[in-house]
Amino acid sequence: MKDPKRLFDFPYYQLEQYPQKKALVTKYNGKWVAISTQEYIDRANALSRGLLRMGVKTNDKIAVISMTNRTEWNICDIGIMQTGAQGVPIYPTISEDEYEYVLNHSEAIYCFASCKEVYEKVQQIRNNVPSLKEVYTFDEIEGAKNWQEILDEGKDQSNQDEVEKRMESISEDDLATLIYTSGTTGKPKGVMLSHKNIASNAKFSAERLPIDLGKSTALSFLPVCHIYERMLQYMYQYCGVEIHFAESLETISDNLKEVKPEVMSAVPRLLEKVYDKIYAKGAELTGIKKNLFFWAIELGLEYEPYGQNGWWYETKLKLARKLIFSKWQEALGGNLKAIASGSAALQPRLARVFNAAEIPVMEGYGLTETSPVVSVNDMRDHGFKIGTVGKPLRETEVKIAEDGEILVKGPQVMCGYYKNQEQTDEVLKNGYFHTGDIGEIDSDGFLKITDRKKEMFKTSGGKYVAPQLIENAMKQSRFIDQIMVVGEGEKMPAALIQPDFEFIKEWGSKKGRSIPSNPEEMVKNQAVIDRIQKEVDFYNERFGKWEKVKKFELTPDVWSIEGGQLTPTMKMKRKVIKEQYKDLYNKIYEHNEK
Repeated sequence: MKDPKRLFDFPYYQLEQYPQKKALVTKYNGKWVAISTQEYIDRANALSRGLLRMGVKTNDKIAVISMTNRTEWNICDIGIMQTGAQGVPIYPTISEDEYEYVLNHSEAIYCFASCKEVYEKVQQIRNNVPSLKEVYTFDEIEGAKNWQEILDEGKDQSNQDEVEKRMESISEDDLATLIYTSGTTGKPKGVMLSHKNIASNAKFSAERLPIDLGKSTALSFLPVCHIYERMLQYMYQYCGVEIHFAESLETISDNLKEVKPEVMSAVPRLLEKVYDKIYAKGAELTGIKKNLFFWAIELGLEYEPYGQNGWWYETKLKLARKLIFSKWQEALGGNLKAIASGSAALQPRLARVFNAAEIPVMEGYGLTETSPVVSVNDMRDHGFKIGTVGKPLRETEVKIAEDGEILVKGPQVMCGYYKNQEQTDEVLKNGYFHTGDIGEIDSDGFLKITDRKKEMFKTSGGKYVAPQLIENAMKQSRFIDQIMVVGEGEKMPAALIQPDFEFIKEWGSKKGRSIPSNPEEMVKNQAVIDRIQKEVDFYNERFGKWEKVKKFELTPDVWSIEGGQLTPTMKMKRKVIKEQYKDLYNKIYEHNEK
């Protein structure tokens, strides 16, 4: 097989080109357990045979919900698709109501659930989903049917020819999966992605991956129910990469040291936390060690690729890498050749300092609707520029509309939204997908994202404000953890700010100030308010008079997925936040108080 065109072709391609003893590796009860490429295919076939015996037909929908990435997910993924049915991955931590909505909307006939927590959530709403015949679990759970039953059903190979007939009947243009977006507004939309959409994206993204084919290891921990990590899984299979599944977000640092991967993906929020952790450790040092640490960071923040800063800078950088940055690399396993960063804007300071430390963070851009990658940076051949999301992938056309919106045309653009022609027609026009993002292409062909079209607003004075630009600038402050710029239809922009409570505590004790440790008290403390005002004033200098944040209020909560302020991909739910802190909003704009 020279060119895998359907998603279930990828394991077979790997078997031919780069057979792996450890194709998929999951940790069970403290031990890493691997299966080979051949075992992966054998189990996927057994599942397909079992599903056919259960009466699964072409275009049936089967949901898969897993708390963590694990081998079972990938076996199900391939096993389901080989029957001509479509997998519907569901984000595990959404509400029961959303489970019910997605299962009903997709008309899922079976559901795979990873563990007790997920199983119980599905059981709660099961009676409200008439299409759902049975739920199977990966973990052994009392009273629940186990997925092993289907594999046992498939041990008899007499219907393998039926599986192969189904596989032969599937073309690259057929629907492969439904991905429900965790929308910041309204009901989730079912994005229809074909085999070609995702397979082309995996193959063209692989061209930007600087690793040795057939000899590398990846650590996978971003949720595989999102198309970003899922597409990467096919790309890893295509490149003959061992895939190790991290146990959880909490164990990431241990897993990195155990696995020592060459490649992984990340979201900016995670990279911010890694950086803050390193920074905090550096702040605890004393004497010359401390001075060296902060000298290296200052140097890193000035980083430009390809020796653009001249030989003297490069000489100093060489020394900083040897003395300081090498320890950062070790903490991340010591072998990283690429960290693909996506899902939200990466602060340029993080791109500079990590790349200065020879931890190659490559920012890319994409959406669920584009399977997902549109463009990505690549250190090779001058394909990397800080502050951009790289150059578009092969066969991908990006153009900028008159109003600045980014339009995309290419093999990765979705087939449409499931059962929603109206919304499909809104975003797919003349073959171009309208992203809702604002951006520009520079003279070297690099794409730069400047804002979300939907998030831009007009003040009452008729001036346009791009909140993300301001937010990304101000989030660089150690005092600010999250910030949301508001002001639509108001006389001036303002902000709701969630302070970095931990850092402020440290700052207070270093400065010998008595700062309350309780967040509710901290946000009322005048010394804290004055210090954050200083930060806001500093970053305001970068913006036009009409864009400057004139007032702000501090929120006492840590914004989180559980708290409802963030989506599963860590994006802000602007409407929710504004509603939650209505009293603070009204305080800012006095005329709104009724």
